[in-house]
Amino acid sequence: MTTEAIIDVRGLTKRFGDLVAVNDVSFAVQRGEVFAFLGPNGSGKSTTIRMLCGILEPTSGEGRVLGFDIAREGEQVKEHIGYMSQRFALYEDLTVRENLEFYAGVYQVPGSERKTRLVELIDMAGLRGRERQLAGQLSGGWKQRLALGCAIVHQPPLLFLDEPTAGVDPVSRRRFWTMIYGLARTGVTVFVTTHYLDEAEHATRVAMIHGGVLRALASPAELKRGALQGHLLSLVCDTPMQAVALLERAPGVREVALYGTTIHALIDPAQQTAEGLSAWLGDVGITVHGATRIEPTLEDVFISLIGAP
Repeated sequence: MTTEAIIDVRGLTKRFGDLVAVNDVSFAVQRGEVFAFLGPNGSGKSTTIRMLCGILEPTSGEGRVLGFDIAREGEQVKEHIGYMSQRFALYEDLTVRENLEFYAGVYQVPGSERKTRLVELIDMAGLRGRERQLAGQLSGGWKQRLALGCAIVHQPPLLFLDEPTAGVDPVSRRRFWTMIYGLARTGVTVFVTTHYLDEAEHATRVAMIHGGVLRALASPAELKRGALQGHLLSLVCDTPMQAVALLERAPGVREVALYGTTIHALIDPAQQTAEGLSAWLGDVGITVHGATRIEPTLEDVFISLIGAP
């Protein structure tokens, strides 16, 4: 294992009876990265993060987090990381400040540093003036900021975020990620599971998992540049749903997906062109109003990878 990685796992596997939830996964995360871990529901994301946090013991394989063995030193891992999820355990009958004070005590923040640290967190989260408000009275976005403050009250070098922005409005999500990138600039490593692909666009690297298997690992730019084999076309046509069904059997079309009223079609350039595909659709009775080659998004890459056998 590399000694420079803050997270380093090799052959990580977790079985629940006959179910292989995580299958022979290997990767490393370097200090200061924002590392996005993407996958559909049931893909193995949460199982992986629970093993990394020392909550679940791997069936096989090995891993180290902050130098601690995740199988033998799970308690040490928990003491040195920050963790936040969509359902982070705020105490709704305590005020904003009381929640922060509680977690400062749990993480044994020295009393001489506690007052200053709580003021820093309240300012970072934009919660000044709300210190005496009950957590249960906060909106989802405000709760999220408070939960992040509680997760980092002890200034951990590594922060795990498990679907932290699910169900939060776009403005609150943007504010939350501004805070995360600010933490990353100070050297905090961030490991985040998310199904929001726009969030992953700004990560240092992205890992994509499906069926417990790691399908891809690279920077967003590298994934978009190299993961798709072929040319990606954007098609605007009449009856797009009917067109998608027909394109699945069109010559030279490798993959096809509907994006709103627009169709994305991955073609083999040796067999098909935008003009040829437009003509083919015309021959089967569908008028095409536009067919242009486009650069793939992470969503295109993601759909292509999880659709692979």
